[in-house]
Amino acid sequence: MYVQGYFPLGLEHGIGWFDQRAYGTSRRAVMPLDDRFHIPRSLRRTLNAQRFEVRTNSDFAGVLEGCATRGWSYQNETWITPEVAQLYLALHRYGFAHSFETWLDGELAGGILGVSLGAAFIGDTMFYRVSEASKVALVRLVEYLRQRNFELFDVQVQNPHLARFGAIEVDPLEFQHQLLQATQKPVAFVD
Repeated sequence: MYVQGYFPLGLEHGIGWFDQRAYGTSRRAVMPLDDRFHIPRSLRRTLNAQRFEVRTNSDFAGVLEGCATRGWSYQNETWITPEVAQLYLALHRYGFAHSFETWLDGELAGGILGVSLGAAFIGDTMFYRVSEASKVALVRLVEYLRQRNFELFDVQVQNPHLARFGAIEVDPLEFQHQLLQATQKPVAFVD
C-alpha cells in the first residue's frame, strides 16, 4: 500500500489505509532533498553544539513507543494501535521500516519512524522527549538521505512545523510520478 501512496492508521477494529485526503487535502507533502530544504536559524545553534548523537535502528521499538505515546491523539486514541505497532515491527524485521534516532547522554531523546522503498523514504511519525531532539533528527535524516542518493522524502501531510523546514505540497499525479520513479531505484537505507 505504501507504493501506492497510502499509509496506515489504527482503527477501532484493525488497520485502515489512507492517503492525504483523509486530512482534507488532495495534495501530498514532501520534504525537498535539495537546497530548498531549510534549517531554521534557531536550530543551527543546537546543531553546531552537537549535543545529540544520531543512530539508525538502534532502538526501533523505543521510537515506535515514543511515537505512539507522544500525546497526539485521534479521537482521544493514538493512531499507532497495537495492530499498527505489529505492522511496523514486521516491516522492520523485513528491512523496510526504520528508526532515525537522536540520543542524549545515552538516553533516547527523539526520533523519526518511516518506511524505505527504493529511493523513497516515507516519514510516518516523529517524537521527542528532549527539546529540539526530533528537529535535529529531521535535519540529520535529510543529510543521511542525500548521502545515500534518496530521491523522495514523503512527509504525507503539510503542517506549519514541516513548512518551516521547506516541505512543499505537490499535486497527486506529480506525487505518484515521483513515488513510482523513486521506488524503482535500488537504494538501501542501511548497508
